[in-house]
Amino acid sequence: MNRPADSRPTDPPPDEPTGARVLNLGVQQYGGHSSVGNQAVGPGARAVAGRVTVQAPSADQRAEVEALLLLVERLLDEHRTVLPDQESPRTELRRLREELDEEAPEPGVVRRALERLALFAQPAAPLAAAVAELTRVVQSF
Repeated sequence: MNRPADSRPTDPPPDEPTGARVLNLGVQQYGGHSSVGNQAVGPGARAVAGRVTVQAPSADQRAEVEALLLLVERLLDEHRTVLPDQESPRTELRRLREELDEEAPEPGVVRRALERLALFAQPAAPLAAAVAELTRVVQSF
């Protein structure tokens, strides 16, 4: 049977004729940790999620977040020579800090600020690690 290298035949669904084949468009992950809520893969696939919320942190979480924000700020100073952009990471850090101070932080604003910070931090491993830890802590509440 001739087929492309990336196609893998699977058993046909019960409502399809016996000779039908379906392309498996599965997901591969190498290492790390994956936490998936809703996921859809393949032609016509849909994943529907409920309302996503971010709650204001508790006092303990706030203290941990504040310590990490200060660490990220310090590492931005220490690693400024390897960062191609000096101002944008500080802008995102300020935006994140302001949003987390809100009674009901907007999940999209928090997520985008963390994603941008992670991109800016890539050239400096200690900074990238601090941003990753900050992201982990913020996503826990």
